[in-house]
Amino acid sequence: MAFLCPRCRTSKGDITSLRLITAVKTPYLPDGRFDLEAYDYSINMQIEGGAEGVIVGGTTGEGHLMSWDEHIMLIGHTVNCFGTRIKVIGNTGSNSTGEAVHATEQGFAVGMHAALHINPYYGKTSSEGMIAHFKAVLPMGPTIIYNVPSRTGQDILPPVIEALSGHPNMVGVKECVGHERIKCYTDKGISVWSGNDDECHDSRWKYGATGVVSVTSNLVPGLVRSLMYEGENATLREKLLPLIKWLFCEPNPIPIDTALAQLGVARPVLRLPYKALPLEKRVEFVRIVEAIGREHFIGKREARVLDDEDFISICR
Repeated sequence: MAFLCPRCRTSKGDITSLRLITAVKTPYLPDGRFDLEAYDYSINMQIEGGAEGVIVGGTTGEGHLMSWDEHIMLIGHTVNCFGTRIKVIGNTGSNSTGEAVHATEQGFAVGMHAALHINPYYGKTSSEGMIAHFKAVLPMGPTIIYNVPSRTGQDILPPVIEALSGHPNMVGVKECVGHERIKCYTDKGISVWSGNDDECHDSRWKYGATGVVSVTSNLVPGLVRSLMYEGENATLREKLLPLIKWLFCEPNPIPIDTALAQLGVARPVLRLPYKALPLEKRVEFVRIVEAIGREHFIGKREARVLDDEDFISICR
């Protein structure tokens, strides 16, 4: 019998069935508030493009630049407006176990379907400490653990995941280490999503990944869905690689912020410390859009280069 979270009424299987989860971008107004009109448009485009889940307030969504009030409000807003059409996975992780517990309680209280949890970063802990940290949040509802050593400075090694895998709310892992780590988990029956857009095709079809948590699908959800659902397709993978490479030419979310502004989907407003990509990269993006085909991208306007003075920096 599948375990059912009493708060969110979402089963573990409801989450492990997801192949395309978009780490959705958070757009802003010039006064620093969320641009909910642009946000809602983006979520609708994800649904129309075939994404089955969204990560709210993750790295791409700049949860680390939000207050917890903003963070929980955006999760609640997403559930309220779209929760019957797409799975809402709230990033309620923290390097403080107490904060992670509190935020996760709030996230499930406002209706999120699952939580995303990172290991404690900067103030790193031991493997035993990581296990205890995750065990503190797992009882609240379905949980995906996120391993991204390039950001946290510490790898979540397989023995940690294996020690947690028996918990009824342990859904799986968003893994950024690579194919061999993904195979390690799939061989043991642990659900795993690729966290690397450039590897997600091979991770899915050659190494058994459940799917992908994608940044690229913010722009071309239909094409990324095809990568996850339509079998091996080296031609499509090669077609998307220049876009994927461009999206990670500087630390995420700088390029995706820039791209959505160039497409007219979000205002050219960036929360510091993020600044738009330089002019030559903005020119390159327009060429990439033309090469892939504008019809595959979200939004209705033609891609524009934008001038430096078009971009607004805010610190709220």
